[in-house]
Amino acid sequence: PGPGRYALPPTIGYINHDCTKPSSPAYSFHSRMSSHTETFQTPGPGAYSPENAPPVNLHHTPPSYTMAFRTRYRSVDPVPAPNRYTLPNLFGPHVPHKPSSASFTMSARRKAGGPSEDLSGGPGPGRYNSTEPSVYLNRQPSFSMQSRHQIPIDALRKPGPGTYSSEKVTAHLPRAPSFSLGVRHSEFVTPLIVDVID
Repeated sequence: PGPGRYALPPTIGYINHDCTKPSSPAYSFHSRMSSHTETFQTPGPGAYSPENAPPVNLHHTPPSYTMAFRTRYRSVDPVPAPNRYTLPNLFGPHVPHKPSSASFTMSARRKAGGPSEDLSGGPGPGRYNSTEPSVYLNRQPSFSMQSRHQIPIDALRKPGPGTYSSEKVTAHLPRAPSFSLGVRHSEFVTPLIVDVID
């Protein structure tokens, strides 16, 4: 027999599909939609008022108020104005049946001992009459500074150092004065100790 003689289940689609073969996803194509050529009237975006819709979420709306028109004045109003009443003052202990808070009185600024006192205007140390210390203590030695001596100025001619001839000392002395330097003694030299006979 030829291949067409065998009655095998199809592997395409999902109707009478061979259960031993895997199947792929199947889709159906719909016919083409007809196009509407007539006029279709729809509202535009400006026709909607979303601000008038109630809130659809859980957020609270801010409070809104409406301002009404001014109240009309009455032609005849016998009620007196607020400034027509004469009420006692509520500041301080003036009304006996009203509770009052603590009241204080501000006095004038103190001149002595206050923070605004000018301490620089006080008397200085030279304003006090101090007692002489020699009255109640032993008197200390005192000295007087004499004025500077004046150099005597006269018309006499006085010899200078170059006028003298110190090398002519032998004119009135046997010889010129001479000096000798002694030997420096060591601190390690033993002193000479001699027994003294009584």
